[in-house]
Amino acid sequence: MSAPVPSKNDRKVLGRLSLPERNFVAEALRAETVGGVLLLVAAVAALIWANTAGGSYDSVRSFHLGPGSLGLNLSVQHWAADGLLAVFFFVAGIELKRELVAGDLRDPRAAALPVVAALCGMAVPALVYFLTNTAGGGSLDGWAVPTATDIAFALAVLAVIGTSLPSALRAFLLTLAVVDDLFAILIIAVFFTSDLNFAALGGAVLGLVVFWLLLRKRVRGWYIYVPLALAIWGLMYNSGIHATIAGVAMGLMLRCHKEDAGEEHSPGEHIEHLVRPLSAGLAVPLFALFSAGVVVTGGALGDVFTQPETLGVVLGLVVGKAVGIFGGTWLAARFTKAELNDDLAWPDVFAVASLAGIGFTVSLLIGELAFTEDPLLTDEIKAAVLTGSLIAALFSGILLKMRNARYRKLWEDEERDDDLSGVPDIYEMDDPEYHHRMAAIYEKKAAEHRRLAEVAGGEREDGNGPA
Repeated sequence: MSAPVPSKNDRKVLGRLSLPERNFVAEALRAETVGGVLLLVAAVAALIWANTAGGSYDSVRSFHLGPGSLGLNLSVQHWAADGLLAVFFFVAGIELKRELVAGDLRDPRAAALPVVAALCGMAVPALVYFLTNTAGGGSLDGWAVPTATDIAFALAVLAVIGTSLPSALRAFLLTLAVVDDLFAILIIAVFFTSDLNFAALGGAVLGLVVFWLLLRKRVRGWYIYVPLALAIWGLMYNSGIHATIAGVAMGLMLRCHKEDAGEEHSPGEHIEHLVRPLSAGLAVPLFALFSAGVVVTGGALGDVFTQPETLGVVLGLVVGKAVGIFGGTWLAARFTKAELNDDLAWPDVFAVASLAGIGFTVSLLIGELAFTEDPLLTDEIKAAVLTGSLIAALFSGILLKMRNARYRKLWEDEERDDDLSGVPDIYEMDDPEYHHRMAAIYEKKAAEHRRLAEVAGGEREDGNGPA
């Protein structure tokens, strides 16, 4: 049964999603939540390993392997950052493509809110970092570090505190992360590209054209696409552009809507379903394992709040993200026709905005790229990312817990299915068949109550039951 056409009320800011969109968001967030828990475990393991096993952690992640003749003799850490994260960004590319053709971003009016919120959520942290380091005489190279949001880690926090966010807020968080990933990709491509090797870049572009043509011609077979994808990745790495861009480009080329007869899922949905577990369950946790391991001492933690570079990262994540996303959402609602959904309040938006201050994966990557010539400062920036993300997680967790009863009620209202049709009742309110089914259910319950009352009354008259 198709869901009713959204009413005017459904088009409010953070309004109720359509049923297909709600189901997709729920499925995507379930997968991200599991990946986020694994990411959290990997990060903790990295910290324990780096701080208890002497120099073995650095020895393992600096171990080189790979074909040097192809320019791919890389350290384990670089394989994790340049290779495994390409899988993560491939999935991000598919998510972005889906949002552009079937999600909130397909409608400019609906897209305006998350785009403005995400842009403000990146600009304000960068501004906070800039002001902190201008005042303190620090390096401005790390301005992009606090601009990223780690959706998997954020959802892991939600899983830990058990908050039942309504679908509108969950979709807002997911869309924010998708837009955030897009601009993080652009930042990496524009600001962290070294000397270009035009021959390798040309080969990568040619490979992407072949990839696109094969998709257009409906050519099937993983044995064709996987070797081609590896070749494109290797050429992109050798071109001087960060290799993760290859993953994004290929993800954006996948078709995310059904065209052919008999298709149950679009190629993009099918591939995402296959690759997402690899990304969330292996690629991102391994990246965290070989990137998050920094030696933590009392002095190092103190330096996080005294050095302008590290303080700028912490303030950017904790203050800049919350203020930027909340402010962007408020501005969009204030100066457009959008209104906040009646079921939500502005403190709800601020709680989710503060959750976006968990940077981690992409922030760690940008930190490595920004200070590649200074390993000591790189480790200090990583410590700042971990500290800022932890503070943002604790702060947002407190805010979400304070409003947990409200979220629980909203979530239960969304999930209620009294007629057992398999479709939440809130999506069937405008369907006449729903009211017939509910009337039959109520009549059946009323008849049962009458029968029980008659039985109880008969027992009292016979003196066989309680008066």
